[in-house]
Amino acid sequence: MVKMNVCLMIMLMVMSLVLGFSSAVDFRWRKSGGFSGRFTRASSSSVVFPVHGNVYPLGYYNVTINIGQPPRPYYLDLDTGSDLTWLQCDAPCVRCLEAPHPLYQPSNDLIPCNDPLCKAMHMNGNHRYEAAEQCDYEVEYADGGSSLGVLVRDVFSLNYTEGLRLTPRLALGCGYDQIPGASSHHPLDGVLGLGRGKVSILSQLHSQGHVKNVIGHCLSSLGGGILFFGNDLYDSSRVSWTPMSRENSKHYSPAMGGELLFGGRTTGLKNLLTIFDSGSSYTYFNSKAYQAVTYLLKRELSGKPLKEARDDHTLPLCWQGRRPFMSIEEVKKYFKPLALSFKTGWRSKTLFEIPPEAYLIISMKGNVCLGILNGTEIGLQNLNLIGDISMQDQMIIYDNEKQSIGWIPADCDELASLQASAAQVYEY
Repeated sequence: MVKMNVCLMIMLMVMSLVLGFSSAVDFRWRKSGGFSGRFTRASSSSVVFPVHGNVYPLGYYNVTINIGQPPRPYYLDLDTGSDLTWLQCDAPCVRCLEAPHPLYQPSNDLIPCNDPLCKAMHMNGNHRYEAAEQCDYEVEYADGGSSLGVLVRDVFSLNYTEGLRLTPRLALGCGYDQIPGASSHHPLDGVLGLGRGKVSILSQLHSQGHVKNVIGHCLSSLGGGILFFGNDLYDSSRVSWTPMSRENSKHYSPAMGGELLFGGRTTGLKNLLTIFDSGSSYTYFNSKAYQAVTYLLKRELSGKPLKEARDDHTLPLCWQGRRPFMSIEEVKKYFKPLALSFKTGWRSKTLFEIPPEAYLIISMKGNVCLGILNGTEIGLQNLNLIGDISMQDQMIIYDNEKQSIGWIPADCDELASLQASAAQVYEY
């Protein structure tokens, strides 16, 4: 009883942290007589994972999930830009990358080609099945990486926020042939596909009645954060929402194209097709938007004590000062904020703000580098990806039930600390 009361108190603090965060500089603890009852009713409907990693220098965020019987831990990179969750698999493995854990030993529960999840993965009808008793897959990523394998079902060991254990059997990929992408420079066990498709882990959990079809993450600029399934960690009325696109049903994309603002003023670039993608460390603009941003930044920096650092190849565009910088705080005063404005109705709009600390990094050489890259150059054509760097210190919510994407400023580092404290209490 004491343990449950301590955990309830910790989770109330987690909720208060988000509910009371009305702006980036206006943080208050929220006290509400009716809140406790709401939390108790919904507390068991969410699953929360601690997130590890950072934008730079690691270049990824991941979670640890226990899979199999007996359960074994695996590090999975977060990816809201794809659906399939897969592990490097000893099937045996034809071509596998460096992994932090032993390769996944697949279960004997093969998914046949006539399974609805297999059919959902191959909706274009062009896939030719090698054998009727198994569902083959191949996923390719924007950075040129790929995974080839077969679908299996296995047990995932998860915990609800109130500590109850959840052990569903879910479909995942047994990847026996992996090709590393240009941006994949770290050991990985696999990828956690969090997209909108039926084969995603969230969709499967929702179809089995375990959670609401809502996913969210809060990535800290200090590293780490949280990932959650369910809708009870935020107050919807305080979130900035924009409708999801129905045409681009594969990705978390706003229904209306965004208008790019620089320093609060329009750049004249409108109807930018935008995707929120946690699988991308950096933000990518199409060539026209990228050229506009770099032009405006260079013009703004003219006469400032910064000059281009052409010998720093951390990112395509870096600047150096009179002495090495230690943090973004030292240099952000020279850079103006960006924003994307999305229409939410006939006359209403919502603003996704990208302050300097959400598009800049400090390199190992002490230079400041632009974390917005030219997506057209890597084959994204006219797409614009909002990557991890621009989603830091905000709770980003993908509500598939209401078909909306939302965001709210939050202290993601504090949220991660409170979640870790709750996990320790349950273990105790």
